[in-house]
Amino acid sequence: MFRKTLTALAAAPLVLSATMTYAEGLSELSPELQAAYEGMDPAQPVGPSAYREWKPRGEAPWTIGYASSYAGNTWRAEGMTRLMDVMLPKYKEAGLLEDVIVTQSDLNDARQIQQIRQLVDQGVDAIIVCCSNPVALNGAVEYAYENGVVVFSYSGYLTSDKALNASANYGSGGYEIAKALIEEAGGKGNFLLVSGIAGAASSESFDVGAKRAFEEFPEAKLVGQVWGNWTDQVAQTEVQKFLATNPAQIDGIIAQGSQETGILKAVLQSGREVMPISLAGSAGAACYLKNNPDWMSHAFQIWPPGDEMELGINVVMRTLQGQGPKIQSILRPVYRVEAADYVASLPEDCSIDSTDYIQPGIETWFPDEWAAGFFDNPVPPLSWRSN
Repeated sequence: MFRKTLTALAAAPLVLSATMTYAEGLSELSPELQAAYEGMDPAQPVGPSAYREWKPRGEAPWTIGYASSYAGNTWRAEGMTRLMDVMLPKYKEAGLLEDVIVTQSDLNDARQIQQIRQLVDQGVDAIIVCCSNPVALNGAVEYAYENGVVVFSYSGYLTSDKALNASANYGSGGYEIAKALIEEAGGKGNFLLVSGIAGAASSESFDVGAKRAFEEFPEAKLVGQVWGNWTDQVAQTEVQKFLATNPAQIDGIIAQGSQETGILKAVLQSGREVMPISLAGSAGAACYLKNNPDWMSHAFQIWPPGDEMELGINVVMRTLQGQGPKIQSILRPVYRVEAADYVASLPEDCSIDSTDYIQPGIETWFPDEWAAGFFDNPVPPLSWRSN
């Protein structure tokens, strides 16, 4: 499986930032792992981790806090399901987790900061966050660190040198997805960008990469940008409004994941011919592809919700176990999936209204053999035993 994964990663083209330098943490990684950082958001920290010699303030079984910033879309719901229904029981059975305490801040940074501090004061051993503003939480991260608690961001990053991060490389991913979509549309024309949440690190990184792709296509023009909040209903509304007020032809829509079904529905309801729309996991839009195989030749995996959550728990548990993460931000490349393979798991009676996700599985998204290269003392986290 790992060899197949590496083959898939190697097949995905990457863009090297000419100004990128390898910091201490990054330079210690193998060349294969370093390649995952090419084309990354330059604001993402890649220095040495503050947790290489760190020990948690308590022993296993630990309690983890999940300071969630938003619960209003199916992507977050899928991540929560993986956390509470799969990961928590599994780690409980192994004697490694006692509980997960969840808070919700509804995109209010001040509330999330307060909740992080409260979780620290309640006695949690680690805190995970997702998709947050990269700088707003840094003070709370420092407070947690001073009190022996690690704060970890998945599907995005925090810039504090006391934070840990892990995700796909969204800067490169935005570039690759936009480039492939422009090529799908013939390399020219008018394009719409449907972003996630303004200010969220992963959303901003994707957009920077996507806009960079246009520099390579002089006949391709980005004529509009809307924000779908990674939510199908919001994206559908925003795209409907854009199409209604912009009668010019749109030749392709570059979409951040978890909202392509809503975008597709907006196009269908507009009466326009369905143009190329980037696909990144939503089963509803994938079902349309299954029934219309000439529509798109490919899709991408960039942020599978359950697998991203599992990646987060994996890294947190390894850190609590004293495995010593080498670097502040653990990255992996996105990868392209051919259309036939992408829809192969869908049933014949699939529905465009599905809120499910197509996910590669953690054994592909973050296999133990890939994870081992980021830690000084790697052990599969469920196999770890205290000395």
